[in-house]
Amino acid sequence: MRWLATLAGYVAPLFLVLSPVFSYSDQAISMYRNKSSAGFSLDIPLIMLVASMLRIFYYPGARFDVALLIQSFLMVAVQLIVLKIALDHRPPPTSKGGDAATPFAGAHDGIFEKPRPYGFWQWRSPKPYWQFLLYLFIVLLIGELMLAPFRSLYPAYSSLLGYVGLSIEAILPLPQIFANARSRSCKGFRVSVLASWLLGDGMKMFWFFTSPTEIPWAFKLCGLFQAGCDSFLGVQYLMYGDDGDGAARGRSSPAVWPGSQHRPSVKRAGSGLGAPIALRTPIISEKDS
Repeated sequence: MRWLATLAGYVAPLFLVLSPVFSYSDQAISMYRNKSSAGFSLDIPLIMLVASMLRIFYYPGARFDVALLIQSFLMVAVQLIVLKIALDHRPPPTSKGGDAATPFAGAHDGIFEKPRPYGFWQWRSPKPYWQFLLYLFIVLLIGELMLAPFRSLYPAYSSLLGYVGLSIEAILPLPQIFANARSRSCKGFRVSVLASWLLGDGMKMFWFFTSPTEIPWAFKLCGLFQAGCDSFLGVQYLMYGDDGDGAARGRSSPAVWPGSQHRPSVKRAGSGLGAPIALRTPIISEKDS
């Protein structure tokens, strides 16, 4: 068992550092080749950029394993590229399915049925997206510089950044889970992404609980939650497949959630790996910036 923990101590950090490239390069390349990001949820780069930036500013107070810090920097770089490609190739609202790039648009499930305040992260112009990320970085930098000298206050502030950032990252699978359940389909959700998430969860959990280096409990708790969500995504893929017929039927019949006794039949049109990249989301018009 000791040799396995030692091996994981080398392999798991390397895999985690490179996981942003493994997980999202396929999506970015597919959107760029297809010249369309229709159906891709812009909440994905939002969640990962905010979470990674908070993790970076969490490091000075927590001093966790440096591999996790490197992963955060690489995740920021990858997600900036993904966001740029998604915005450059987002279909106009007037085109067929053009509003599919609107995250959670038109959903009728819980908190997502109401429009976001000021159309947050649903802007048509790319400029507000970059402005928000720049302002967030400036606020975090100012907070770090102002509170770091106060040793009685800074540890609590640093822990808050860590738990908030990791909690945000842990909800990453939720948009896809809600979209799959509502459409009764996993069409556009790449098997490569799901496989990388599940493999990463397994290696990450083993490393977190066996590593001799410092891994705060914030990472462990949020990692366990995310692993459970990713596993549920795998169950959804087995239930629904990657066919889009379930979404069409869902417009004329009540939505079927996981666990229901009714299960739509699946007729595959092709391999999931060859399908265009898209995280299916409901449709609504976005507000102009």
